Amino acid sequence: MRVDIVTKEYPPEVYGGAGVHVTELVRALRTRMDVRVRAFGAPRDEAGTTSYAVPGELASANPAVQTMGVDLEIVGDVAGADVVHSHTWYANFAGHTASLLHGIPHIVSAHSLEPLRPWKAEQLGGGYAVSSWIEKTAYESAAAVIAVSGGMRADILRSYPSLDPEKVHVIYNGIDVDEWAPLDDPDLARSLGLDPDRPSVVFVGRITRQKGLPYLLRAAALLPPDVQLVLCAGAPDTPEILAEVESLVRGLQQERGGVVWIDRVLPRRELRALLSAATTFVCPSVYEPLGIVNLEAMACGAAVVGTATGGIPEVVDDGVTGRLVPIEQLQDGSGTPVDPERYVRDLADVLTEVVSDPARAAEYGRAGRERAAASFSWERIAAETHDLYTRVVGG
Repeated sequence: MRVDIVTKEYPPEVYGGAGVHVTELVRALRTRMDVRVRAFGAPRDEAGTTSYAVPGELASANPAVQTMGVDLEIVGDVAGADVVHSHTWYANFAGHTASLLHGIPHIVSAHSLEPLRPWKAEQLGGGYAVSSWIEKTAYESAAAVIAVSGGMRADILRSYPSLDPEKVHVIYNGIDVDEWAPLDDPDLARSLGLDPDRPSVVFVGRITRQKGLPYLLRAAALLPPDVQLVLCAGAPDTPEILAEVESLVRGLQQERGGVVWIDRVLPRRELRALLSAATTFVCPSVYEPLGIVNLEAMACGAAVVGTATGGIPEVVDDGVTGRLVPIEQLQDGSGTPVDPERYVRDLADVLTEVVSDPARAAEYGRAGRERAAASFSWERIAAETHDLYTRVVGG
């Protein structure tokens, strides 16, 4: 059996959880079957992988239209595949069109949902309506939809009520606990701005509305004065969200010490050293289908504090591997807290609780690594995905 996997992100151009997912899934699947990767971006030299650039004629077009242009470049090359598997709306148009053209099943992996990210209109303008149409069409026509968590499955069925629930399958994201393992290197941590001898909170994520960074920065002002905050944050969605974060960071740095902002993508070794040295990792997302970054932190032995939303409660076992922060959210698709100030206070309270008890935080970290290894291995996920391929092709 041959599967063609279509993705916007693929090494070396990976900037989010969807790219990490595709990278690891492809590696695990290639031990079982013929996998061809069709990825956006510059040429790659990996066997079985083809790259596609934006057509020159669309260089000045809206980003959503550029995406459609790349997808159409991909469609013809999918000929000969038994199944096409697309990841995120960027690739959905290619998967859907290839399915129609070649008469093969299309499987969609849901890493996020356009109806639940209305702030994308800030980034895409009218292109947000285009991306939403692409996603809706692909999901409703797919042979199967993979949700990365039970919470994500519920979001899919709520967003697309005409979709047959029998077609929506939960297959979690995964983690390689050999690649992501604790790294005791205090000197490396110090070189990145974190003092291992002081309590610390580490954040890793893109600067987007869904990651909740502005709420974290407001909560950080309420933490005990000796607590450090290390932000590994970059790739802003818009100039507006970047300006908001810059203003909040500057204000926080004027009020307290130990606030470090790293705006580059860290190599894995450096990130492992930071996560391993942290008292706790924090995921203040207001929308998170699962959160591979939580698994990375757990695998490195870090306690995790996360918002009780989306798929996070399926990863973070409250009181065992970390703590969950309660949140009541508007039902307009934005994920905005009904009472933002209450959420900020609750986030600050939970973080203070965890960093104030380093022995308990270490227990959370040990339990988190055990949970990551037992429940989120890529071999398990590849087996479940391969089984789904077999079923849709045979059915």
